[in-house]
Amino acid sequence: MIELLDILEAKLKYIFLTHCHADHIGGVNGLKNAKNGKILISRDDCEGLYKKEISLAEYIHMEIPELEADSRIDDGDFIHLGDLEMQVIATPGHTKGSVCLYVPKERLIFTGDTLFSGSWGRTDLPTGNFVQIMDSISNRLMVLPDETICYPGHGKTTMIQDEKNIYLELKKKDF
Repeated sequence: MIELLDILEAKLKYIFLTHCHADHIGGVNGLKNAKNGKILISRDDCEGLYKKEISLAEYIHMEIPELEADSRIDDGDFIHLGDLEMQVIATPGHTKGSVCLYVPKERLIFTGDTLFSGSWGRTDLPTGNFVQIMDSISNRLMVLPDETICYPGHGKTTMIQDEKNIYLELKKKDF
């Protein structure tokens, strides 16, 4: 990531964390030290930055990085970057404080580990909850425009329209 930013001669303003798991926060210190971006994480997930039983650092044989959020974000907050306005959408379920970052003007969303192509994030980990993630996806993400491109924390991109059949079918069932 640092090399890419160097090649692009880009400045880093924010490091947006969709949740607190170690596989998503492990490289943040290096990035922050090299490029000085401000670390943003949801208020409900910030404790995972320093609690290894929540971040799962030991589970993946990693030292928990010593991180401190520069700002805690909440559902409905807006982040501005140039002329882009991005909206924080709370999507609890993978963790209690999972969030997505929606960019309406570009019709894209960063979904972290809430939504993947054809699937959803694990809910059997600390602070995870299956009913919450299904509610988050069905009622917070599937209501976005069909053409919205989803960039998940792992795997290939997808679009809201390509995921709707999965969640509309599940929505009919009582979780």
